[in-house]
Amino acid sequence: DPETGDLGIAVQSKFFGVGTVVSWASADIGAIATQALANTTYGKRGLALLQAGWTPGAVVDQLTATDPDRELRQLGIVDRFGNAANHTGKACHPWAGGQIGDGFCVQGNILVGPDVTDAMAHTYTTTDGPFPHRLISALEAGQVAGGDRRGQQSAALLIVRERAGYGGGTDRRYDLHVEDHETPIDELRRLYDLQRSDAEAPGGY
Repeated sequence: DPETGDLGIAVQSKFFGVGTVVSWASADIGAIATQALANTTYGKRGLALLQAGWTPGAVVDQLTATDPDRELRQLGIVDRFGNAANHTGKACHPWAGGQIGDGFCVQGNILVGPDVTDAMAHTYTTTDGPFPHRLISALEAGQVAGGDRRGQQSAALLIVRERAGYGGGTDRRYDLHVEDHETPIDELRRLYDLQRSDAEAPGGY
């Protein structure tokens, strides 16, 4: 988010607990989504490379070049400057693909088609309001466009800002998970609205 410097990821899948696999972010460094046949080592390794000054494109190239299963992987990276890069392996289950833009990337696999990522990118770039709201709105638009062709199950939202967690002890401004739900994006929206209201209330954290 260019206004706040926040970094974040929103994700939905027909997969239990998707947020614990896909979402990796560190304040003032970057955000990484590792998808498809996810290689979870991409998260910490990628953030370390970003912190060392590598560009997102160079990080994608490094991580995938040393991975024998790179054609089964999907990866999206945004750094603290808003630079973005992504990768979709040729062997990912169709439809799979994505796009990058100013300060964001969007990607998906096992989708009904490219209309899903198109709708997500369009909604993210044309929606007003707080950063988490725009990310969830992008998920909602992707679902309206057809979403995961297997259906829905879990969703997550991770937003980081330096010392923005409870008591200033972490950088997790929002770290919301819906592990198993018939309409997980709707539930994610409800949880976000609830946390935002609590945080803004007198006596809230």
